[in-house]
Amino acid sequence: MRIIGVGIDIVDIGIFKKRLDEGMIRELFLPGEIEYCSTRARPWESYAARFAAKEASFKALSAGLSQGLRWKNVEIIKEESGAVSVQLNGIALEHASNKQVKQVRLSISHSGENAIAVVTMEG
Repeated sequence: MRIIGVGIDIVDIGIFKKRLDEGMIRELFLPGEIEYCSTRARPWESYAARFAAKEASFKALSAGLSQGLRWKNVEIIKEESGAVSVQLNGIALEHASNKQVKQVRLSISHSGENAIAVVTMEG
């Protein structure tokens, strides 16, 4: 497989936490993401990490809001194994298909002040 795109994003958790409210949560995240994050001891850290993963996914696609992508076109899923994965839908899936993306890989982490995510798209 060849690398089609790579995206990375880092989020300042403190700033993100100050901005995070119910409206922002509903705008940015899908029900499964909200369910997972809301069960965490510090949900804002998990939301920040998922936001970074969505941004990194947009970057790996070389597309964003101005190309019609929306936050809910990218879902960050916690697998039973504990790993996280990216599921694309809607126009994000169309962009990936047009670029012949066959696999999306995600690495996500948060610690202290920052949340970070790296996404690679392969085809």
